[in-house]
Amino acid sequence: MKKEIARAELRRDYETYLRRQRGLSERSIFHSWRIADRFLEFRFGETVGDLSRVTSADIVSFLQALTTRTPPLRDKTLSSHLRNFFRYLFKAGKTNANLALGIPSVAQRYGTRLPRHLTTEQVEIVVKAVRTDTAIGRRNYAMVLLLARLGLRAPEAIAMQLDDIDWRSGEIIVRGKGNRHDRVPLPPDVGEALADYIRSDRKTASRALFVTDRAPHRPFKDGQMLNNVLRAAFARTGLKPPAPYVGSHILRHSLATNLVQHGASLAEIGDMLRHRSRASTMLYARLDIDGLRSIAQPWPVAGGAK
Repeated sequence: MKKEIARAELRRDYETYLRRQRGLSERSIFHSWRIADRFLEFRFGETVGDLSRVTSADIVSFLQALTTRTPPLRDKTLSSHLRNFFRYLFKAGKTNANLALGIPSVAQRYGTRLPRHLTTEQVEIVVKAVRTDTAIGRRNYAMVLLLARLGLRAPEAIAMQLDDIDWRSGEIIVRGKGNRHDRVPLPPDVGEALADYIRSDRKTASRALFVTDRAPHRPFKDGQMLNNVLRAAFARTGLKPPAPYVGSHILRHSLATNLVQHGASLAEIGDMLRHRSRASTMLYARLDIDGLRSIAQPWPVAGGAK
């Protein structure tokens, strides 16, 4: 019992630090503690243990264990989460040295492949398979359309509020990463699907746009339900998913990939996906074959390049 209390107190204090001093979103705070908790279990087991005895070698061993397992943990922010935790431990006087300074970045080699995606026709097949003439079907259809037409991440669709829709101007507010709010145009078919769902099926006192179908109709905790919806849609259509794991990012990657193949610039892709870093958009540069040809250097031949 004492072990559980000590772990709960550490979590509460750490989350307060992240919220008040780091200004992180609740989602980032959740994932930061998840990684910290896994490290504590790796190093000490079920107890909190003597944190002052943690070494840089312990951290490296933990990172190696997560990234060399099969399949590896695919978390681009793994090192960042650990740095946050050990920065907190040092400031709270629980470690004698700031071990955050020695935490290495983890190479994400799986990101070197081309993004897995669906063709435009396949996207439409999957989207139509989601729609059914039921309350759940209309809700799921509206959510999947937001992902397919605007490239929203699943948590962004889940976080949407009723007041985020500006019907008069034809825009919606997207609550993105890092508490960033962006106004984006509302496509006609998405607006029609949202209006249909709101008028016919949305019954709740919550201001959350999408809620569960069972009373008391609460907001969803995370975007996992959208992954389940898409898996069911693939099974219904008989289409083979482009990746072993069917996640909502398939629609986001498909939107960007199909736009590139139809001549959209990387700047336009970055704006559509609301990337904060140009490096995130460069993933799609490898799909722009004509653009790559224009900057390719001549192949050297005898006597110099011709």
